[in-house]
This record gives sequence, structure tokens and C-alpha cells, in this order.
Amino acid sequence: MSLAPVQIFQDQATEERAENARLSSFVGAIAVGDLVKTTLGPKGMDKILQSSNGDIVVTNDGATILKSIALDNPAAKVLVNISKVQDDEVGDGTTSVCVLASELLKEAEKLVNAKIHPQTIIEGYRLATEAARKALEGSAVDNKSNPDQFRRDLVNIANTTLSSKVLSADKEHFSELAVSAVLRLRGSTNLEHIQIIKKAGGRLSDSYLDEGFILDKRIGVNQPKRMEKAKILIANTPMDTDKIKIFGARVKVDATGKLAELERAERDKMKAKVDKIRGHGINCFVNRQLIYNWPEQLFADAGVMAIEHADFEGVERLALVTGGEIASTFDHPDLVKLGHCDLIEEIMIGEDKLIKFSGCAAGEACTIVLRGATSQMLDEAERSLHDALSVLTQTVKETRTVLGGGCSETLMAKAVDELAAITPGKQAMAVEAFARALRMIPTILADNGGYDSSDLVSRLRAAHYEGKSAFGLDMYNGTISDMRALGVTESFKLKKQVLLSAAEAAELVLRVDDIIRAAPRRREAM
Repeated sequence: MSLAPVQIFQDQATEERAENARLSSFVGAIAVGDLVKTTLGPKGMDKILQSSNGDIVVTNDGATILKSIALDNPAAKVLVNISKVQDDEVGDGTTSVCVLASELLKEAEKLVNAKIHPQTIIEGYRLATEAARKALEGSAVDNKSNPDQFRRDLVNIANTTLSSKVLSADKEHFSELAVSAVLRLRGSTNLEHIQIIKKAGGRLSDSYLDEGFILDKRIGVNQPKRMEKAKILIANTPMDTDKIKIFGARVKVDATGKLAELERAERDKMKAKVDKIRGHGINCFVNRQLIYNWPEQLFADAGVMAIEHADFEGVERLALVTGGEIASTFDHPDLVKLGHCDLIEEIMIGEDKLIKFSGCAAGEACTIVLRGATSQMLDEAERSLHDALSVLTQTVKETRTVLGGGCSETLMAKAVDELAAITPGKQAMAVEAFARALRMIPTILADNGGYDSSDLVSRLRAAHYEGKSAFGLDMYNGTISDMRALGVTESFKLKKQVLLSAAEAAELVLRVDDIIRAAPRRREAM
């Protein structure tokens, strides 16, 4: 007698088991890799992302692409998460990490179809990851003790990072900007000190680095437009607190004179607040909220420069770089920490007036002014520059560098192949598969450049076996050559993070043998 299957899940909940679940995971992750792999390398292409409300983003940044698209497949979301972690941790390599994880899963799918158990593949992948990491560490170079060579390394890293971005045409100019900005931080990784201002107009090559802090605001009416030896009080306070502005408030008076008294009382309270602020001995007052006409006039009469409605990020950054604190009450001037700078002046960028703070207490503060034709171009330029700045700040901390252009991947693949030759059992097949996945990075780089990838990668592999361990792909001439001579340098931390994150993500997806989807939530009947 056959029994009917027992339904243990809620109605409309679904389950995928074993082969189906694994296939669903592989397909989702591989599809994400295929989506972003055309953006990899200096000849990678861009994607247009259009939101439901019509906003357009043009980018080739892996993390930006993946976090902007809605995905339903759980394995695909794992790849999105590793690209986000890569972005937060290092700032670049977001496409590489997705592509490598996707290639590892492609290879794993072939092995699973050949009836090799996922746990065996995972063991082989772990052995291969360790061998690849050791090979990468062995190839790393550290020029920390030679400042000139280290700066050259930083410029080369910035060049390599920017060569795959929209800034590639002016990468030398932007590399110098980024390196100069990062070296001003004197080892700090706090990118808050580097302000990036985007102003449409001009060309990308018109962008420049300026010492100090630039605030995208204007100085109040009839106030000094230039202030030397500035003492700055930075505040987040409403200047009209005592005005009767409660919605629907009613005030009954029996004579118009009483109304005038009310207004006078309000004005007196505002004047008292202004006097308290002036009592701090300042000559510049920056407020996050509006200042309004009457207090602005009082500040003007006292010769105090007043800047209103500075957005919160601007106020926080200004406090950071001038060494001040954001105040909201003014009863204890002795407890308030004022900001200091040598000069405040109004400057013009394009058609706009902005305020420049020079000689700030935090000497490392600087501003990069980006110019460009369209807002989409400026947004992508900012993303590209942020990637370069993030990688550079990480390299200042972890000073080792490795070679790019597919060189490091081929080097690691060679070490993994050598391990496969001495690994007994079925794990050897997984180790070999890991090496093939690593070699897919230079293959994709060559494909994206329109070159014959089979020819180039086989020549590159042969060169490494001949002992030319610095050889990689010269993407501008369609050949293989010495990456150290070409200056194609990448951060060791970036490459290591890509390797380890991709291997861990592939392992996580490989372990899946069951996908259970909850029943959709039902809308309550009204």
C-alpha cells in the first residue's frame, strides 16, 4: 500500500533538493559572473543602469552594478555580498572577486557532474587556495624603506586601478592627484579628510587638487568675504527657536501694540542668542541650519562671517579638518572647542561661488575638484577616484605590492598546478580545476580587449614555466611582456582579498544541497 507524500511545508512554500538545488545555485552565481566579466580590465565595457524612476547610472564598477540590480537567486546574492565586502575592505577588485568565484563554481559544476562529491572539491580548493596564497606572498615586493620607489609604486597602483575606469584617458593626471592626496594623510586611512567636489563644465583633465577644505556654500549678505586667522564656531542650532511657529498656533491680543511687543520679544531672544555666540570670541560662524535675515544682519554689523545651511556632512568634515567641535548650546564658551584656519575666502569654480578654508588645523585636509561634461560622467569619475584613493590608503598601511595584467593569477595557477601533480586522490582534480579558474582572469582580460585569448594565455603560461615570473598581458599592444617594466602594479592586500573571498564564497555555494523558499506573505483582506 503506497502512502501519499506528507506535506510538511506551509502551502505555497517550495523546496529544491540535491541536484536541483545545486544546479540553481551554480546557475545563479555563474550568471552574476557573466554579467560583470565584460567590465574587467583596461578594455572592459560599461553598463547603463536605469532605475524605475528614470535615474541613469553609467558605470563599470562591479560593486555599483551588483548592488543596483534586484536579484532573486540566493547564490547570486552571495556574490553580491562578497563584492560589497571587497569594496568596503579594499575599495577595488569588486569585479575580479565575482568573476573568480563564478569561474571556481563553473569548474566545480563540471566536477560534480563527473560524480565527485562537493566535500572532496572543497578540500581540493582549500589546498589550492593555500598554495596560491603562498605563491602570491612569495612574489610580493616591499619598497617601504625607499620613499621615492614607494611613491612610484603608489602612482603605478593608481594607474593600474584607473586604467579600467572612465578616467583612463587622463590616468597619469589623476594618479598624481590621488597619490598626493593620500600622502598628505600621513598614514591615516580616514578618507574624510579628502573632500571631493563635482562641478559640471570643462573637461576631466581640468580637475585639480587644492590644499584645504572647500565648502559648497556662500557667505552671508553684506559680510566680510575674506577672513584671516579665522576662529570658527561650528554649530547645529535653530536660530529661530523662540519664534511662534507651531502649526495652527493662535495668539489673542487686545491691541496691535501687544503684537508688536511679541515680535520685539522674539527679536530680543534671537539677539541674545547672537550675543552669546559672539561671546565665544569668534569671527566666523558656520551653522548647519538656517540663520535668517535678522541674525545675519547682526553678525554682519559685528564683522562676523556667517555661513548658513551647510549640509551635515560638510559641517562634520569642517569640524574634523579645522579641529573644532559641533556646538548646539552657547552658555559655556569655555567648554566649546573652536576650529582654526589661516584664511577663509570666496572662490569661483566654473559659474559657482564656493568658500575655501586654507591652512586648516588638520594640515592633511585637501579637496579634489572634479570637472566634466555631464553629471553621470562626474559620478563615475568620483567612484573611480574613490576606488583609487581606497586602494592607495590600504597600500600605505600594507606596503607590499604584486604585479597585475594577469601576471599574479598565472603565477598562482602555476603553483597550484605543481601542487596538483603531487596531490593524491580525487582532490587533485579539484586542485587542477582551481588553477584553470585562476587562468580565466587573464583569458577574460584578453577577450575584453578583442585579442586571441587562447594564444596569449598559452604564451603567458609558457613564459612563466620558463622562469619569466614577471610576465603578464600587455593590453595596449596585444602581447605578453614584463609587467614590472610596464609598471602594472597592484596592491598585495587587494589580490589576497580577491583570492580568499572568492574561494570562501565558492565553498559556501558548493555546500548547498537544499533550497527552501518560504511561502509569500498574503495581503490581509480589508
